[in-house]
Amino acid sequence: MQAKISEYHSLVKFIVTSAAFFFVGAIHGVVQTIHPVRVWLDSIGSPYGGPGHMIDPLAHAHINLLGGVVVLLMAFSYYILPKVTERPIYSRRLQEHSYWWTTIGICCFYSTLMIFGIWEGMLWLDHPEQVPEVHKYYPPVIGTASTIMGMGLWIYFANLFLSARNYYREVKKS
Repeated sequence: MQAKISEYHSLVKFIVTSAAFFFVGAIHGVVQTIHPVRVWLDSIGSPYGGPGHMIDPLAHAHINLLGGVVVLLMAFSYYILPKVTERPIYSRRLQEHSYWWTTIGICCFYSTLMIFGIWEGMLWLDHPEQVPEVHKYYPPVIGTASTIMGMGLWIYFANLFLSARNYYREVKKS
């Protein structure tokens, strides 16, 4: 029994994190439909352009799709691949790295979209001439957040592909 617990223990955090991201996404979805919030978002360009699109739909979609769905799919594939191949995943260490890089990246990316959306949205209504000043921060901040998130996804893909490669090499030998 102890071997089973330790073998799948690390997958629990993927599932809990996925649920947490879905929870945040659900709260986000409800809040953006509350009349005063919706009026404000519409006044700053949601969902078609302007700073409002960073909050609705970009931040909302990313927290649900990447945070909720992709993290859950990562847990599922890390669970099912060893079952199907009857061989361990290529690297538990890469599995851990994929979790942390992806989770931190999603949190950073979501926060960045929300902060820039709110900041630029407030300027858009009160001081529109200052909006271009905010744009100089986009490349380093959004680039860093998306690179962190991307690292997690790339590590995940590498771990799956290396696991599959090892499986096919072993199948060829037998």
